[in-house]
Amino acid sequence: MIKPLLIEIGVEELPAVPLLKELKNIEKKYADILEKNSLLCEFEFYYTPRRLVIWHREFKTMQDDSVEEFFGAPISVAFKDGEPTPAAHGFAKKCGVGIDDISKTMKDNKEVLYYKKDLKGRESVLLLPTIIDEWIKSLEFGKSMRWGSLDESFIRPIRWLNVLFGDELVDVELFGVKSSSKTFVHRISNFEALEISGVKEYFETLQNGGVTLFPELRRETILNNFASLEKNNRVKIEIDEDLLDEVVAITEHPTAILGSFDIEFLKLPPEVIITSMKEHQRYFPVFKEGKLINKFVVVSNALTDDFSKVIEGNERVLRPRLADALFFYNNDLKKGLSTNGLEKVVFMNGLGSVADKIERERKIANTLFDMYKPNDSNKEMLNRAISLAKADLMSEMVYEFTELQGLMGCYYAKALGESDEVATAIKEQYLPDGEDSALPSTSMSAIVAMSLKLDTLLGLFSVNQIPTGSRDPFALRRAVNGLIRVTKEHNFEFDIVKTLTDLSQGYSEFDMSKLEAFFLERLRQYFKVNPSIVEAVLSSGERELLAIGKKIEALNIMVNSEGFGEYFSTFKRVANITKEIDMLNEFSVDAGLFQEKAEEALFSRYSQVCAVKYISYEEELDALFSLKPELDKFFDDVMVNAEDEAIKNNRKSLVASIYKSILKIADIKDISF
Repeated sequence: MIKPLLIEIGVEELPAVPLLKELKNIEKKYADILEKNSLLCEFEFYYTPRRLVIWHREFKTMQDDSVEEFFGAPISVAFKDGEPTPAAHGFAKKCGVGIDDISKTMKDNKEVLYYKKDLKGRESVLLLPTIIDEWIKSLEFGKSMRWGSLDESFIRPIRWLNVLFGDELVDVELFGVKSSSKTFVHRISNFEALEISGVKEYFETLQNGGVTLFPELRRETILNNFASLEKNNRVKIEIDEDLLDEVVAITEHPTAILGSFDIEFLKLPPEVIITSMKEHQRYFPVFKEGKLINKFVVVSNALTDDFSKVIEGNERVLRPRLADALFFYNNDLKKGLSTNGLEKVVFMNGLGSVADKIERERKIANTLFDMYKPNDSNKEMLNRAISLAKADLMSEMVYEFTELQGLMGCYYAKALGESDEVATAIKEQYLPDGEDSALPSTSMSAIVAMSLKLDTLLGLFSVNQIPTGSRDPFALRRAVNGLIRVTKEHNFEFDIVKTLTDLSQGYSEFDMSKLEAFFLERLRQYFKVNPSIVEAVLSSGERELLAIGKKIEALNIMVNSEGFGEYFSTFKRVANITKEIDMLNEFSVDAGLFQEKAEEALFSRYSQVCAVKYISYEEELDALFSLKPELDKFFDDVMVNAEDEAIKNNRKSLVASIYKSILKIADIKDISF
């Protein structure tokens, strides 16, 4: 038999960010608990800032009957001379029965002790209190709080609990709150608890009381409001998906409305206005013809037909925020860009101040400049950019809005007459700052960005601040990913071993192999191909980033081509023949020692392949793999391990030479596909 089941846990207003972070786990945790209790079935999860709701249209009233099987020790161990041993008695005790109730069965070709217990399904209503308690206490929102005299804690105090199975109230207690057939609607609609007679009435009561229970419907309402505002006002609203998720989570009855601010604040850089609105007020910026205008959109939770007071209140709150920002901006411009004071700001224990970091980055940047010789900049501009890159850390604006570092330095640099190249490098020094982030747009910007990341990596490894497990407080994994992307974008050759070793001279001595291993681990994660392909390229000994990427791409195309399996079997045989040979040796082949035509044919074709200069690794691999017919004929007609030592070694040298040519690209023998 089945019935509908509704679970509503009422809370004081939930903070949006912790809720959204745990959101992806909430349903899974509940499903796991249901499965453990043999009650898994379809359900839906809804939330508003004041409630967490589980809704089952159909929920079993009883667990299914089941069978539990127990397997014990082998009979040869459980009985000696026909008498039960301690192993048999222990098994019987575990099963809760006597020795006479134990039977035998075959398992893994052995006769073992066996007991089968029939389990009668329990009523669901008896299990629900434990299920709900376990589920709600499994949720991890970060910081939690205690209230009243309770020792237990939760993200916010629980104020009501409503568990309806069919139209019957289930007796449940959670954090000292007992279930009751009551719920709360929007505060403006009714501040008191409302009695609910059943599940159907619950949904109707919320709807009539100004609560949109379904998050997707709230999102749809907001987006429809946005579309209307855009059409009626001929503007464009910038939709930040993270911000949209937040306003969906903090509203029960959302309505998007348009407000404005004084036009004088448009003197501020657009990012300052947008950041102030988003971070402090959760407002959406408004654009017209691609430019930010003195309007904003706020999503109100008010239940009213007249939003004039709501708009007025939000405009009044925003004004001092923007006034402060304008004050900071003007003050910063008066002071100019200066690194004075950064010598007192500690970067990291053992690595000195931020001023010290600037000097280390300068040395790295100049070394990279000499390596890459970019034609869109000069050393004077590069050193100017490095000198000013961290200056905005001393600005009032960045002190207030830390996420604007670099960007504010760019604006200040332009306002104070610095070149566009220098200003751009300052702005882009932290790029890429995420998986989908933009990359530095110029070679000079790329060198500045690389210098920052390289100094952070070398510095932290030199003071033994190496990421362990999933912990990476200084985002060193992101720094390596950034270096991989930047070098590829700007076609900068970067040898992991040689370049890092050269750059490490200015740091305390540390084990460079650990940093190399860290780089290689990130490379394994970075390339979204068959992992054995990445491993094959790395096993070849290649450590230059551009070459690694190109070799992986070429090998991936080859491995995924039709008929690769046949080629692989031939070249796997080549690898097996050479596995006892030191591939670091130089191999010479004496054509005068050939005795079979297959030897001559293979050597001739191989010589032709080696004589060509290839423009890509893909072409070179194609050419080497085209030796398959000659290799197959060689293996059919030629005995490699000939009795004559000179002939045997000559044949092995021929095969080893071929595999060594492939090994320059990848050690393919361990590829799995």
